[in-house]
Amino acid sequence: MSDSRMFSILTLFLVVPASISVHGAISGEEYSTTAISTTSLHCWQEDEFSILTECARCNPFQMKSWAPCARTGFIEKINCAKTNQVEYKSCRSSWIDERLFWRFEGIMMCLMVVLVLVVIARQRTLDHLASEKVRRQILSI
Repeated sequence: MSDSRMFSILTLFLVVPASISVHGAISGEEYSTTAISTTSLHCWQEDEFSILTECARCNPFQMKSWAPCARTGFIEKINCAKTNQVEYKSCRSSWIDERLFWRFEGIMMCLMVVLVLVVIARQRTLDHLASEKVRRQILSI
């Protein structure tokens, strides 16, 4: 098997899964928010609001029954300033984002180590071929 073919196969097995697992961290849909309401605009979209309950994980029942929970799996309770209306809004947990970041960093470090090893192996192969070529040229003289 040639080195370039081995490198292509290695790239497919390492880069593609890494990009798929990281895709969730950069997807714009996960950062959008929704709330339970019948109006087209929610009070938190057009008004100042205060957070009554910090971003918390939804339980399995809430994940299936509430639209804000189904989106990200996390929800926060807010109070709009003008209307004094209490609503629920989906949110992103900072520790989930941090975990995704460190997972991405770990995957990139592992990928770097593997690719450094591939480069070293390839360099050794090329050095060996070059020395063999020089040896054959010297023997032919």
